[in-house]
Amino acid sequence: MNITGVYLVTDRASLSEKSLEDVILLAVKGGVTMVQLREKEGSTRFFIEEAGRIKKILAPYAVPLIINDRVDVALAVGADGVHIGQEDMPYPLARKLLGPGAIIGLSVETPEQVEAAEAFDVAYLGVSAIFVTPTKTNTQHHWGLDGLRKVRAMTHHPLVAIGGINASNAAEVMQAGADSLAVVSAICSAPDPQQAAEHLRRIILGTRRAYQSRLLTP
Repeated sequence: MNITGVYLVTDRASLSEKSLEDVILLAVKGGVTMVQLREKEGSTRFFIEEAGRIKKILAPYAVPLIINDRVDVALAVGADGVHIGQEDMPYPLARKLLGPGAIIGLSVETPEQVEAAEAFDVAYLGVSAIFVTPTKTNTQHHWGLDGLRKVRAMTHHPLVAIGGINASNAAEVMQAGADSLAVVSAICSAPDPQQAAEHLRRIILGTRRAYQSRLLTP
């Protein structure tokens, strides 16, 4: 699985005037390459029904649907995978239930967790949180850019950076070693989610081109 690009993590509380479905559709049109559906409130039935609607929206664009935390919801709707934290279902059990083809991402908040994850065949590590952010209030640790560089040196896994990332700092987060940028309010709260996604995508592509150019320069 190619874990690159703009990774949208939904947050109903961050929405402005548009519905969640509209925001997701516009974001995908703008270049989002993966969508994580996160619902901390509401019933299991609501989560399943919503996930089914989002899956139908994403299908024509071949954008994977990732369910936050809930392996049962992912199984119920046939989602492409799950993202789990350190307090959620243990990775080996999630892999056993979802099978070898599922995308499973794992949050890491400490160097010790990064080291432990080397034993797992996760699709990516969610490096959380890079910066202080109101959408992640239970974070134990903020990596910062130097911390992200250290994680990059510690692991062979693709890295999805999350936490306080927006257009103003996206380039430096990529330069510090991220393969993908997970954003919440930078798209969910944007007046034009499609334009916001396009802007982030251009930053990512520009950063990659600059890096490749340096590699080719004698």
